[in-house]
Amino acid sequence: MAVYALTGFSLVSLLSFGYLSWDWMKPSLVADVATDPMEKSPPPTFTRPPHIIFILTDDQGYHDIGYHGSDIQTPTLDRLAAEGVKLENYYIQPICTPSRSQLITGRYQIHTGLQHSIIRPRQPNCLPLDQVTLPQKLQEAGYSTHMVGKWHLGFYKKECLPTRRGFDTFLGSLTGNVDYYTYDNCDGPGVCGYDLHEGEDVAWDQSGKYSTFLYAQRVSKILASHSPKEPIFIYVAFQAVHTPLQSPKEYIYRYRSMGNVARRKYAAMVTCMDEAVKNITWALKKYGYYDNSVMVFSTDNGGQTFSGGSNWPLRGRKGTYWEGGVRGIGFVHSPLIKRKRRTSWALVHITDWYPTLVSLARGNLSNVQGLDGYDVWPAISEGKESPRTEILHNIDPLYNHAKYGSLEDGFGIWNTAVQASIRVGEWKLLTGDPGYSDWIPPQTLTNFPGSWWNLERLTDGLRKSVWLFNITADPYERYDLSEQRPDVVRSLLMRLVHYNRTAIPVRYPAENPRAHPDFNGGAWGPWATEDEGDEWEGGRESLKSRNKKKKKKCKICKLRSFFRKLNTRLMSNRI
Repeated sequence: MAVYALTGFSLVSLLSFGYLSWDWMKPSLVADVATDPMEKSPPPTFTRPPHIIFILTDDQGYHDIGYHGSDIQTPTLDRLAAEGVKLENYYIQPICTPSRSQLITGRYQIHTGLQHSIIRPRQPNCLPLDQVTLPQKLQEAGYSTHMVGKWHLGFYKKECLPTRRGFDTFLGSLTGNVDYYTYDNCDGPGVCGYDLHEGEDVAWDQSGKYSTFLYAQRVSKILASHSPKEPIFIYVAFQAVHTPLQSPKEYIYRYRSMGNVARRKYAAMVTCMDEAVKNITWALKKYGYYDNSVMVFSTDNGGQTFSGGSNWPLRGRKGTYWEGGVRGIGFVHSPLIKRKRRTSWALVHITDWYPTLVSLARGNLSNVQGLDGYDVWPAISEGKESPRTEILHNIDPLYNHAKYGSLEDGFGIWNTAVQASIRVGEWKLLTGDPGYSDWIPPQTLTNFPGSWWNLERLTDGLRKSVWLFNITADPYERYDLSEQRPDVVRSLLMRLVHYNRTAIPVRYPAENPRAHPDFNGGAWGPWATEDEGDEWEGGRESLKSRNKKKKKKCKICKLRSFFRKLNTRLMSNRI
């Protein structure tokens, strides 16, 4: 009865009853702990470049960590964050590939051509080969570099693989999501293949091992075989907690009281990942790395609410430019931090890790032009002001244009039908279709995805294409100020125009049938030869035209013909 009663509430009722009254500054959730924030520990001595461990989780919601008031148990992450610096003004991208590309290149996705969607398994596309990556810069600085986990930055050529982009070793998946045990991934009906790779080879022998455990074990093995006297960079990109929702039974049992099945499985996966981070931290201490290490923890995008995730009390979800899609969980844990045990409200973006980590490694940034990231270590370690004052969340010219947007609504300088978002100072602007816009409480009730909140969906966005929020004063994006402050709207639109002038063409080619795993021994992997040109050059339409011209010369066509003939012979023999 209580659940049904909620269906009659309006959004205003929810607000007045306190459903959105989570205290942004509540000490038990995000504030400093244990010590005076002004207390300074002795300055660390950087006798050697620090060991760097970067941990990236997949689809973990903003609410889904203990110190944000979650019902999910994350004791390791809570402790590491409490002893380090929590980043509570930290931004990521709303989906997988864009966040990973910006981490690895230090550039906005409009500057790599990856501003639309993700890189799909059958697309002849990858992180542009002319980009000097973060691990490559760390290699130049004398680091041993290793990647464990999800790549999702393209693999159609061998040059696109992690081991060709700066990593000495790689164990993980190349595509966006795989089964946690079998490592199978289907990109549509009948287009399925195995996706776990060791270096540039298929790791068939690892099938059956739960990926979260497998990846943590690999990190421990790397640390055990390396010397702590030599600097090391390990990028741990957990598959968790992306779908499919799979976890060892003993973790699910801890959440047996949760009525919502998806939330129960999701919670188990988060806690399992937390334990994996505990094992990595233990290995750092056991093998002598910890005292000279920097651990960075980051999510890649907002949580997917219909798959158990929660971004409460933020608005929106994964795939949207509302805060629930782009505000991430982030913290830094290190004995080298000068002012520990505090919360930082410095503005930080995922592109900032590139210059920050290269600088920590004493690498050379003078020959890297066009970075969009900033070195934010002084802001993190010493509490200084962040050098960043604005963030371009994205400009996506290919996303479905908003029905009610126009150039006129954009003061004649910007077509508000185009999906875009930018943050400048305390102001945030969204144009076009920002995505699903509701506030969604944690899904703890039985059959909660029964969509009672859909009755509370906002109606003010149906005929809108411009939103403006003061994010500092209104972090939940409750109060649209676009009509009250047209001067700010115009100012931020001009910033979008500025950025758009620097954008390169979108790389989003048509899928290629040669990518089918059946033509690669049943596994996902590179299919284009190294001497083939980039198929996306010239734009999306010209790609389609070229594909039509190539049909008669397509090698796949000959292979298909061969298999059809072979199948016919086999069938006739059976008959």
